[in-house]
Amino acid sequence: MNKRDAIAALNALAQETRLDVFRLLIRAGREGMCAGEIAAALGVRQNTMSANLSVLAAAGLIRGQRQGRSIRYRADIAAMRSLIAYLLEDCCGGKAGECAPLLDTLICFPAPHEDNGNPAS
Repeated sequence: MNKRDAIAALNALAQETRLDVFRLLIRAGREGMCAGEIAAALGVRQNTMSANLSVLAAAGLIRGQRQGRSIRYRADIAAMRSLIAYLLEDCCGGKAGECAPLLDTLICFPAPHEDNGNPAS
């Protein structure tokens, strides 16, 4: 991850609804949630939710996969892990390897990919 990507990710999370969405998708795990389910769970209008999901997807924090007329969203754990690794890069007096155990705990589930390898966003 580079500085520009880290800023985009942090900016995406620096808004209450988007932070709530990301945390909800973390809790949903591998199964993820459809956009309408996310909107209902958080009490947010669907058009507002769509805009927030777009910001999170553009920042690389979530992935969408089309399922018929819906898009199922999942948190991108690898992206969050990369962001945290970037933030901790110079920790421990420049010995980032000492933070490896923390980063290893963030591999809780892999992000699924669409059959054609192009997840919807």
